[in-house]
Amino acid sequence: MTGTTHIFCASTLYGAATLAAALDAGLFEPAGRRLLVVTNNAANPETTVALDRMAGFAGIGERFDGVLSWNETIAPLHPSGWGPRANDIPMWERYLRLLWGLGDDRVRLTVESVHVNPALALCQVFTGAPVDVYADGLISYGPTRDKVDPLVGTRVERLLHLDLVPGLTPLLLTEFGVRPELIRTEAFLKVLDEMAAAAPGFPDTGGEGPALLLGQYLSALDILGAAEEEELHLRMVRGAVALGHRRLVFKPHPVAPARWSRLLEEEAARLGAELEVLDVPVLAEVAFQRLRPALVVGCFSTALFTAAALYGLPVARAGTDTVLARLAPYQNSNRVPVTLADALLPDLGDQRAVSGWSLPSRERVAQLEGLLKAVGFAMQPRIYPELREAAESYLARHLDAHTWRYFKRRRLTSLALPGAVPAQLAFIPRNATVRRLARRARALTRT
Repeated sequence: MTGTTHIFCASTLYGAATLAAALDAGLFEPAGRRLLVVTNNAANPETTVALDRMAGFAGIGERFDGVLSWNETIAPLHPSGWGPRANDIPMWERYLRLLWGLGDDRVRLTVESVHVNPALALCQVFTGAPVDVYADGLISYGPTRDKVDPLVGTRVERLLHLDLVPGLTPLLLTEFGVRPELIRTEAFLKVLDEMAAAAPGFPDTGGEGPALLLGQYLSALDILGAAEEEELHLRMVRGAVALGHRRLVFKPHPVAPARWSRLLEEEAARLGAELEVLDVPVLAEVAFQRLRPALVVGCFSTALFTAAALYGLPVARAGTDTVLARLAPYQNSNRVPVTLADALLPDLGDQRAVSGWSLPSRERVAQLEGLLKAVGFAMQPRIYPELREAAESYLARHLDAHTWRYFKRRRLTSLALPGAVPAQLAFIPRNATVRRLARRARALTRT
């Protein structure tokens, strides 16, 4: 008799914790077997710790009937760069069914980032399998990064997500009519409690809640230069000390250079504060539980929103203005997380804003939805053409000295949106002759 095997895929510990919370919340139908496929998407997977070997994973792994490695399955190919050729799909499905002992079972998939590999590869191999997508962070509030093959997109039934911005509806995959479904905060916090209990030693803060500084290693993403990111971290130290914090903890990105930590320690000492580096490879959310920080500071990390929405901790942002100015191309998928952090969180340099900040009201969330629809359309106009009217409405009413930071004049001009050019020249972007002459002029310039 044919049974059902539910295959889950995770590439980060945060994503695995999200899946565990969704399971605990009863969001999945019963299945004969539940298998977790872990994948290491680092540029050099051989030199980084695999997900299933990280501290805190053991309890998550126990929720599944088996844990499999995608890297080992397709070795020596890289998970981020490989996908099956159309003619090879039947062969790959037979291979995986044999290797993973699936037999003739019906397969159901739950993956992240369905528009890129390895999640896309799994969906392509198991043609026809129903798919759920779960959100690994703030990117779900933005548009789908690339156009998804309808043979995959039309099979997606749900987008499971945490309530990181209470009241805000995700935009991801709405082009396929995918319905969003919340993962209960209580279930996620329960999983984090288990992970915190299993985490190795933490620095002793003497009972005083420190200011926790979050590093993201933005230079590795080519968003900032190494020197600029170093200065951003120093700004976090100075800003936290200016707010009266004398005990600081810096949680660096796992692959960030060690010298950054030394520079921060020296700067803190110069300002009369003490900084300790949290070199324990755990989620930031585990640090929230173990340290109970008096303030969490970062650029646009998802952890800022879990700190505020899930733990009720004070938060502050730093450097979002610089990142917004540097982020390229405009459709970069980090644009929505940066926009959310900049629009919602208080600036570290504004003491009154930091001390008086609270979660956004319904009215503020409604305004934010208008902003994100405008940004989403500007990022992916071909995927979301139905958002043009909403984008035009928002830009016509709310484009001012502050909101300009979320848009680029060149982008608005190319899409013939309000704010692109003065009203008396508004016909230009729509004028085929003028645009043809402009293209010729650019070609001559390049020549």
